[in-house]
Amino acid sequence: MVKYTGGEIIANYLIKEGVKHVVGIPGHGNLPLVDAFFKNKDNLHLIQPKQEMAAVHLAVGYYRITGKPLCVFTSIGPGAANTVIGLADAYVDGFPVLCITGDAHTHMRGKGVLQEIERKRDSDFPRILEPVTKRSWQVSNINQLPTIMQRAFNQMLTGRRGPVHIDLPMDVQAEAIDADIPEPNQRRAGGRILGDPKLIEEAATLLKTAKRPVLFLGGGVLTSNASKEVKKLAELIGAAVVVTMMGKDAFPNDHPLFCWSAGSKGTNIGLNMTTKADVILAVGCRFADETASSYKEGVSFSIPPTKLIQIDLDPHEIGKNYPVTVGIYGDAKACLNQIIEVLNKHKYSRDYEKFAYFKEIQEEKKHWFEFLNKNRDDLKVPVMISTVLREVRKFFERDAVIVTSSGNVQAQMLQELEFYEPRTCLTAGGFSTMGYSVPAAIGAKIGLIDIGKSDCQVVALIGDGDFMMTISELSIAVQLGLDNIFFVVLNNYGWIAIKDLQQTAFGEDRGYGTAFEDKDGKPYSPDFKQIAEGFGCYSEKLSTKEEIIPALERANKSGKPAVIEILVNRTYPFTGSPAVGWWDVPIPEYLKDRREKYKEEKKGEKI
Repeated sequence: MVKYTGGEIIANYLIKEGVKHVVGIPGHGNLPLVDAFFKNKDNLHLIQPKQEMAAVHLAVGYYRITGKPLCVFTSIGPGAANTVIGLADAYVDGFPVLCITGDAHTHMRGKGVLQEIERKRDSDFPRILEPVTKRSWQVSNINQLPTIMQRAFNQMLTGRRGPVHIDLPMDVQAEAIDADIPEPNQRRAGGRILGDPKLIEEAATLLKTAKRPVLFLGGGVLTSNASKEVKKLAELIGAAVVVTMMGKDAFPNDHPLFCWSAGSKGTNIGLNMTTKADVILAVGCRFADETASSYKEGVSFSIPPTKLIQIDLDPHEIGKNYPVTVGIYGDAKACLNQIIEVLNKHKYSRDYEKFAYFKEIQEEKKHWFEFLNKNRDDLKVPVMISTVLREVRKFFERDAVIVTSSGNVQAQMLQELEFYEPRTCLTAGGFSTMGYSVPAAIGAKIGLIDIGKSDCQVVALIGDGDFMMTISELSIAVQLGLDNIFFVVLNNYGWIAIKDLQQTAFGEDRGYGTAFEDKDGKPYSPDFKQIAEGFGCYSEKLSTKEEIIPALERANKSGKPAVIEILVNRTYPFTGSPAVGWWDVPIPEYLKDRREKYKEEKKGEKI
């Protein structure tokens, strides 16, 4: 055995797990831990975020590229509390992050030391993170640390993945014991969970006899690395493929069987295919309200009579929101392979291009693009978001990683932007988090460098409100000398996605508190170009379609992180794209006519 401090136990275990970076801000509550990182700086690179929420988003962006979690560390108090939004985002979408927060010395718990929360329970901070982590450990003795580190990684990386938390008192960080650092592989389960063979047979039989099969893909497909299996099965049975936001890049978007998305931010083609399906195979998805059009019957789904086969690694999700004909607990890749094997055993295949169903898909696809073109006016100045997306897709390579957060940009990405390879669409999903794009894009770029793809482009498509939440993290990109990373800021002077929702639901005169205006009521915006240049980025500002690609070309040649600010149209309804599904936005009683219409439409919800 070797004598290690608590901080050294953590640093050495991270190295054994193959962790290359720690992300955090030093403070009085984590100094012994940071010093242990200093002792191991040749193996653990310290990344300096400027706000701890962004540190978690960065770690998520990195994981989504590499499949490897990072360690985020904070001091005690506000630094620790800042992680809540990032951890909640990671928890809802199922991404592992190890969060280590400093805490009061064990012998001073309850004294109210600087930044301790102790009025109800001593050192009570872990309760804040309890709902947004898979597991939290409050260390009271250094002897616990080797086992806790091993268990933390097991929790993060097995089952439904997610973030974990270790609350680490200052004295435990500095104390030392003789200890062995655990070998990760000796204490972790391996392999994939297979589906019950009887249920697999039942699922294969349903798919074999389906006339209108749909594969409905969630983020679990990507977590399981099951994109190849999805493509193989879709082509074997001629299924329409519809995606959720988190499964957007699980299937090539230019494939003839791809039918875009369903839901309140969905597409006409996706909704038509899912509502008219006779069998839906849902893989790794939650059927959340946006996807399910707030469960209004016949808008996103008609289950029943549609028969639902649901595969999920979390049995809690199976049958939660829709009744299943076949519910299969298991790993997506393993279960899809099992279904394919059964179909092959029965020598089943379908020459799907000859079927009327395939021809219908092509017609629906054609109508969808006609619908998009009808609602896009490339001559408008400032440009529409739709125009920007089309130009961006023309410029960037097929394997470029595109990052979005909540807002109109994200909704239109789902409806219009094509992705061709897995792990190229990074977006904030179920927690719908703003402030995600900048740090997640930086994490993705660092991840690409670590896996030998440093030339791969990363572009964050960001609204101005979103950008201002984490604009400080541009500093990381400049400090690390990152290139081939672009922050395209679509500036409409406000939180216009919410303004659009206000005007759609309550009336065109009801947009309030969402536009950025000065005291005279004129649109307000910081000078993002000047700010970006102050950080050390390359930057341009523009407002027409013709300027977009030349600006991106100049940014690409700059060798710096680039901020391209594009003024986009802020006149309703040219601010976004039409919503084609249903979303339950309650209308106040005093808006009588609209309230009555809302109540009537709400009757269709089947909860």
